[in-house]
Amino acid sequence: MSDSRIPASYMAPGTSSFAEFLGAEAPDLLPGRAKGLAGMPAGSAGDLAPHGTTIVAATFDAGVVMAGDRRATMGNVIAQRDIQKVFPADEYSAVGIAGAAGLAVEMVRLFQTELEHYEKIEGTTLSLDGKANRLAALIRGNLGMAMQGLAVVPLFAGFDLDKGMGRIFSYDVTGGRYEETAFHSVGSGSVFARGALKKLYRHDLSEGGAVEAVVQALYDAADDDSATGGPDLSRRIFPIVSTITADGHTRLSHDEVAAIADRVVAARMERPDGPAAPLT
Repeated sequence: MSDSRIPASYMAPGTSSFAEFLGAEAPDLLPGRAKGLAGMPAGSAGDLAPHGTTIVAATFDAGVVMAGDRRATMGNVIAQRDIQKVFPADEYSAVGIAGAAGLAVEMVRLFQTELEHYEKIEGTTLSLDGKANRLAALIRGNLGMAMQGLAVVPLFAGFDLDKGMGRIFSYDVTGGRYEETAFHSVGSGSVFARGALKKLYRHDLSEGGAVEAVVQALYDAADDDSATGGPDLSRRIFPIVSTITADGHTRLSHDEVAAIADRVVAARMERPDGPAAPLT
């Protein structure tokens, strides 16, 4: 008769980090260390897996908005047209993924569990800085896969309940964490998206204005970067847009984003380069 009791390690007091517990008890379940990945031969595997881009985020008076296009590519091929790249991390934060899509989605799931586990063990939520640091540790644990071309470079944003403001954090493949001011973008189309936001962003943007600005930025990224997908009018596939304020995380409905995207596309028919920043 098998012993069905819960292992003692599951009942012992210890770290509030689920990732550390998983690393000790079942390290093969961690992203980048799963069976079949840890023993990969040397060389680049980047062209063997779908990659997702582009993610943009911008702050506004009451919080922060994050948006992502829907295209995943594998080399020069469109691997998926409606991938989800923006996820709620918890009630007051969101994470957008760029890089190897499969590993990135697994990392997001682990990060969501990490935050939930901490809250259950400690009886309180992590600070926004603490959440950003936990995500940095997960990225650092994927460094081996990153060196083989399977990098995960997310963008993290949330509402800081202590400071009463939206904040944005970017990362590099080694787990380096950097706080960004006002707006940021990651992914292959990020340079074009940031260029657009430099012209469109204002510090007095309303929530609606910030949402339209990031949708405009994604349009500009798709206009110059083949790996970024623009609004797909025939299939009605539009960016995923989330806002995070003192009231929590909200994902805009398909119809809300569609209305904004339709407005942007209609305006681009008249002015293909998009709106210009006022000269002051």
